[in-house]
Amino acid sequence: MNLTDLTLTDALAGLNAGQFSAVDLTRAHLDRIHTFDSAIHAFLTVTDERALSMAEQSDKRRAEGQKLPLLGIPLAIKDVMCTDGVETTAGSKILKGFKPPYTATAVQKLWDAGAILLGKTNTDEFAMGSSTENSAYGPTHNPWNPALVPGGSMGVAQQR
Repeated sequence: MNLTDLTLTDALAGLNAGQFSAVDLTRAHLDRIHTFDSAIHAFLTVTDERALSMAEQSDKRRAEGQKLPLLGIPLAIKDVMCTDGVETTAGSKILKGFKPPYTATAVQKLWDAGAILLGKTNTDEFAMGSSTENSAYGPTHNPWNPALVPGGSMGVAQQR
């Protein structure tokens, strides 16, 4: 079973059934990011240590019987959303090095539901666009067809 091919529903079912741990699932995603992201450039920051620590905590919480809607699910946060202590640039070099002292409410709700932070994804500078062609850190490439943009927030692949 390829853990990175699972849907959210299948990943939760596998975690609940004990088929794999949150650490296994998170490591699989981190390995995939490290294998392919140099060509795709989807991530501006990968939070390996934090992700694995969160995954270990998820496994402990699950073993204690806690039931949360996203417990053990790894995900990425768009780099326009603040995450306490993790660089947040909004795709702009103006904010390079900025590590907010707080977490955005929307992101905190994901943590409260048990989600795990893999890292921060590329974005058009200050989210002004939908292709990441305007990111100060370079464009993200569509992993299925480099002639198409990845679609950004819209999720729509378009010709470059």
